Amino acid sequence: EEEIQKMPQVDYVTSLSRSGISLIYVYIRPEFDSAELPQIWDELRRKASDIRPRLPSGVTGMSVGDDYGDVYGVFLALYGRGYGTDELKAQADFLKKRLLMVKDVARVEFWGVQQKVIYVEFDRAKLAGMGISQQQIFQALESRSALADAGAVRVGDEYSRLRVSGAIDGLEEIRNLYIRGSGGAMLHLGDIADIRRGHAEPPAQVMRFNGMPAIGIGISTVEGGNVVSMGRDIRRLLEELEPSLPAGMEIGSVNYQSDDVERSIRDFMVNLAESVGIVIAVLLLAMGLRSGLVIGATLLLTILGTFICMRALGIDLQMVSLATLILALGMLVDNAIVIVDGCLVRMQRGQSASDALAGIACETAWPLLGATLVAILAFGSIGLNTGNIGEFCRSLFSVMAISLFLSWIMALTFTPLLCLALLKPAPSPDGQVYGGRLYGIYRRLLEACLRHRTATVTALAGALGAAVIGFAHVPQTFFPDSSRTKFYVEYWRNTASHIDETLKDLEEIAAHASSLPGARSTAVFAGSGALRFMLSYDGGSMSPDYGQVIVEVESNKHMDGMIPAMEEYLARRFPSADTMVMRFSDAASMPLKVAVRFSGPDHDVLRGLAAQAKEIMRQSGHARHVRDDWRAPVKVNRVLYSEIKGGRAGVTRKDVAQSLQWNFSGITAGALRERNDLVPVISRPTAEERAFAQIGNARVWSSATGQAHALDAVTDGMRPEWESPQIRHRDRIPTITAQCREHGVIASVLRDEIREKVEAIPLPPLYSMEWAGEYEIKNLAMDGLKTTFPFFILLMFLMLMTLFRTMREPLIAFFTIPFALIGVVAGLLLTGKSFGFMAILGFLGLTGMLLKNAIVLLDQVGLELNTGAAP
Repeated sequence: EEEIQKMPQVDYVTSLSRSGISLIYVYIRPEFDSAELPQIWDELRRKASDIRPRLPSGVTGMSVGDDYGDVYGVFLALYGRGYGTDELKAQADFLKKRLLMVKDVARVEFWGVQQKVIYVEFDRAKLAGMGISQQQIFQALESRSALADAGAVRVGDEYSRLRVSGAIDGLEEIRNLYIRGSGGAMLHLGDIADIRRGHAEPPAQVMRFNGMPAIGIGISTVEGGNVVSMGRDIRRLLEELEPSLPAGMEIGSVNYQSDDVERSIRDFMVNLAESVGIVIAVLLLAMGLRSGLVIGATLLLTILGTFICMRALGIDLQMVSLATLILALGMLVDNAIVIVDGCLVRMQRGQSASDALAGIACETAWPLLGATLVAILAFGSIGLNTGNIGEFCRSLFSVMAISLFLSWIMALTFTPLLCLALLKPAPSPDGQVYGGRLYGIYRRLLEACLRHRTATVTALAGALGAAVIGFAHVPQTFFPDSSRTKFYVEYWRNTASHIDETLKDLEEIAAHASSLPGARSTAVFAGSGALRFMLSYDGGSMSPDYGQVIVEVESNKHMDGMIPAMEEYLARRFPSADTMVMRFSDAASMPLKVAVRFSGPDHDVLRGLAAQAKEIMRQSGHARHVRDDWRAPVKVNRVLYSEIKGGRAGVTRKDVAQSLQWNFSGITAGALRERNDLVPVISRPTAEERAFAQIGNARVWSSATGQAHALDAVTDGMRPEWESPQIRHRDRIPTITAQCREHGVIASVLRDEIREKVEAIPLPPLYSMEWAGEYEIKNLAMDGLKTTFPFFILLMFLMLMTLFRTMREPLIAFFTIPFALIGVVAGLLLTGKSFGFMAILGFLGLTGMLLKNAIVLLDQVGLELNTGAAP
């Protein structure tokens, strides 16, 4: 961690340490985008290679997993009742070969494959009676399975490779392996041991699909590949291969990204069409049939042109780009409205259509361009942000700029052509073009406000003050839940539970979920979560007491009833387990959104601080699933090695550890090569002798003398102790996080409720506290905006000054922006919606629209004043 921290690209480092493994997570500074990551990972890999020789003795390996962010959008399940994992794996290998040939497929990975092993099991007493040590067995197996290069020799004109026979290439070879016993007798290994095939015990991961044994098949897409077409090609391939599957074996779907993408695009296109229809309908009502048709046609052509430009620039149709078009609709019609309205006014005053169009186009071209650029710049702080938000929303700024600029071009070219063809207004007899009823009502209202300036300003200031106060009561969230028709159950059994017990519970949970109305399929993942099948999904921890159940339902309306039903069932059926039922999210996976982080040197002090924070959370009526990320301490049995006894017997501490491992877990003593697989050969005692009750009979072998000793001859007994199952660090400092899930309120409200009490927890010297969870993520995103937003505000102001050549008009335009809060806050409070990331985008769009309208209005006011009109 220390060496990794020295890399200039690293923001911070966290680590998770468990017995036998330590995981280090490296977070890159946000200014580095995804295109630069491969080079950073190469540098990290070189750094890790340099560190390897300095690692402590006993560390068997270290690797850099730079594929952490890979997304296996198509996640299938190969399953069948009565089939074992080897049969499923054989069929999965065949499918993998065919799937890799599909266009745009990058990788195919399996989940839940059980490691094949060969067990060599001994009776301890029998082994000791024959005078055979475990080292002899290890050496024999290792020597026969190790690769041995015998070189090559020239034979005439040929250069022939030499190969030594005797390598282990089957189960019989292992059984016939000779072991020297006491007195020099040569014994077959099969005569003194039970040798059989099996699978690693306990398994690391186990999968079930619809209650049947399964293997997960994850398929990722090449960079820049077409997810939709790849999904269709995979589906066609599976339909072709389905008849060749063994009877009863089927392929199910845990996640099919192309279906989700097609549905999302279809829904967005429907929303876009509805939005366009609403805009055109309003235009028809407000401006009449002909004017509405002109502006509507301009809008449609602008959208079509935007799609063409997106294709040319390589901007994909996805959630952000389509949402941008919906967001921009209100601004896309502004330029055309100005041209059409100006043309109508001039024609009603007696000008010809061509003169009216030429006059209004020349008069408003530059003000409209300036207003368009100002509206584009309103989104610059998001689209050109160097952080993760900027990378996620880069297409937002691009699509907004393309569509708004095209709307300006269309307003000055296509709109006048349609006006010439369709607009035929009769000249007003008295020259008054604003004499209609609506104009009259608006005129009287405006004149009343202007006559009573003090009252008007006071009322607006009061409304703005109320909006500012009310904004404190608006719910704050970062990102809404996904619309996927799936939810998942996260399940933590009692700490240090066996994976078999965890699997039983998960199967029961899945069976109950399947019985609920609307359930379509269930997938059980014991030992960890699934492969990352969506970018925001986190597979959770790898632990035998952890698992997930993913439930697919027929529609979102079913989830509204199923999720509470599952929560009630889990609380009643598994009261001692830690369970959560959650929808998927399109943002970062964060089931526990309220979290506070404590850092400091002493583990016990940190647990005490976290306990205080958790108690405060429990006292709140709005907190559920209160926990910390170190989990509850687990009991370990510490074997007390005696240096005096061990020294006399020639037994080291390492000898004791290895002997205990052999006595109860088994030790890999060699490997058998079968085609492309490497099958470990594991040596261990029989099942009866591996029971904990037999620990007193365990034998300890000396690596120096080869003699066996009773365990109590080299130890001072055994003592039960408690320790943390996992320890987390942040920048090499021990760090524990107390966290909970909100209930009945949103996360920001719960945090505000407990904030003062948590921050009042006294911290000893060298200890720190900071808020984590959704609050931290949202602040990090907003901090990125805060650094760029002032720059773009300045650019917008300078653009206005360039247009008007004075300070007054830009100040007037900018003073209108805060008053938008009045409607925003009122709308959010009335609807109960939260002010999250999407609301921020909407507010930016509203800001751009306000400034555009203000520019056009101020420019027109200036023109009227120049012609001698009264203020």
